[in-house]
Amino acid sequence: MWRDSFRLQLFCLLMAVLALVVLVHNFFQLEHLDDDTTLGSNWITENNVQHTLSQTTKTTRKPYCGYTQQTLSKREQAEQESLLAAIQWPKPPEGKIAFAQSSDPTHSDFVIVKPSRFFKVGDQLEVLVRMKDFQGNPKQYGGDYLQARIHSPGLKAGAAGRVVDCHNGLYKVFFTLLWPGEVKVSVSLVHPSEAIQVLLRLREEKPDRVYFKSTFKSGRYSETTECNICLPGGLPVCNFTDLYTGEPWFCYKPRKLSCASRISHAKGGYLKGLLTQEESLFFQSDVNIKRPIRSSGPDLVIVKPKAFTDSSSMDRAEDPTASPSGYYYEDQWRSRTHWIHNFNKSDDITECLQGKVIHLFGDSTMRQWFEYLTAFVPDLVEFNLGSPKNVGPFMSVDLRHNILLKFRCHGPPIRFSTVFSSELRYIANELNNIVGGRNTVIAITIWSHFSTFPVEVYIRRLRNIRRAILLLLDRSPKTSIVIRTANVQELGPEVSLFNSDWYSFQLDSVMRKMFSGIAVHFVDAWEMSVAHYLPHNLHPNEIIVKNQIDAFLSYVCPLQT
Repeated sequence: MWRDSFRLQLFCLLMAVLALVVLVHNFFQLEHLDDDTTLGSNWITENNVQHTLSQTTKTTRKPYCGYTQQTLSKREQAEQESLLAAIQWPKPPEGKIAFAQSSDPTHSDFVIVKPSRFFKVGDQLEVLVRMKDFQGNPKQYGGDYLQARIHSPGLKAGAAGRVVDCHNGLYKVFFTLLWPGEVKVSVSLVHPSEAIQVLLRLREEKPDRVYFKSTFKSGRYSETTECNICLPGGLPVCNFTDLYTGEPWFCYKPRKLSCASRISHAKGGYLKGLLTQEESLFFQSDVNIKRPIRSSGPDLVIVKPKAFTDSSSMDRAEDPTASPSGYYYEDQWRSRTHWIHNFNKSDDITECLQGKVIHLFGDSTMRQWFEYLTAFVPDLVEFNLGSPKNVGPFMSVDLRHNILLKFRCHGPPIRFSTVFSSELRYIANELNNIVGGRNTVIAITIWSHFSTFPVEVYIRRLRNIRRAILLLLDRSPKTSIVIRTANVQELGPEVSLFNSDWYSFQLDSVMRKMFSGIAVHFVDAWEMSVAHYLPHNLHPNEIIVKNQIDAFLSYVCPLQT
């Protein structure tokens, strides 16, 4: 009889375990079920990637996404609302706007206000931009994205301008005249206001327009599945959300392998067919993307030297938020916020970095710093870590002068080719593992790979990094920390939908606000790329990188003045 009782207890126990398994499975499915599934999209695993997209589909933010489920303190919530309000962009009138009524750089023009007045170094120059549509009619609303600079080609001098939207089709651009001679004005339309609204829609409704993938492997068998911050559909997922920072990341679960078998991360590709036929007219390379706006009068002024002023200090501004933050003169960047030493000899860099450990965190634009320093300083020898090309991590060592230089890419989202899963590290976690001190130097950049996501995703990442920086500075206040800003790049119809300068400008504005008021320094790569005469490039030319390095090292080894 006791055997029958034992069998009954065992049966009840097995049934209870089975019920628990079913309950957990159902809960997991419910947790990742999405009522707004993207119609027309499907996914093929096992080493095959396929995407199709219905143009008529309109997706909204997924309810389980990390950026909609953040638990924020009142202070964090207030900051986030303030940041989003600060980058709010003017909208055109309600309803569809025909291409013929959109902003046309060819019909638009600019005028220099009082071009014949006497100008001297230090004066303000004001320019009025008048936007018109393709029928030559003045625009009645704002929201166009413009870039402007002054330059003197013979002097290899240049500086960025500050654009003010008057919300009526007129724009004021302000320049500070920082060198004497003949100074020309250039203004460009990056995107018309109508295109900006499309970019806004894509950012909010299609954050998955760049998709990622991970490979899972066990023995000779492998599967590849889609990954992202959000994944549409009711399929089971692997939750790779970081335990320390809470940064969300998901991959569709492989059919036959466990989530623990993930070995790599990579960019999957870019969704196609994102625009309607009418919207595509707002993104034409030779028509309305980064096109110059002509002057209807003189496009230059003559600037006289400023009398009785020490030339070494006449361009200095006490305000660290001064606009512009600096300018080029004879192809050398002169900051208006701190003194820059030109490290033209490798020995100067070696002397500055002797005995130091330099950590470079970020994307491929930060990798340029690693590559420049390793190539320019003979005693810095790269140590082969067996890392994938252009991905890292990378390390260079100067044993003679006790210098260690390291580069590591930031955590996902990152649009690199294959990154080993073990090397997917978040900057905040890396900072928490650094002791710091007077011989520790840290440089960070993070922006380009976040351009397709709602800004809340970027704010969350910066909040984690900022928290880690404050903790590091609290335990080691003499640690040098430098932030490299975003930069402009070449744009075409497709690139604009994923990496537009407008996206970068918005993120850069958020970053500057979030890191203001703490003990970090900025290398203004944005103005360095806008002000220079060379064509815009996501990876700036070596002369621009050299100027960035000079600014960076001038913080690490400031001149004694």
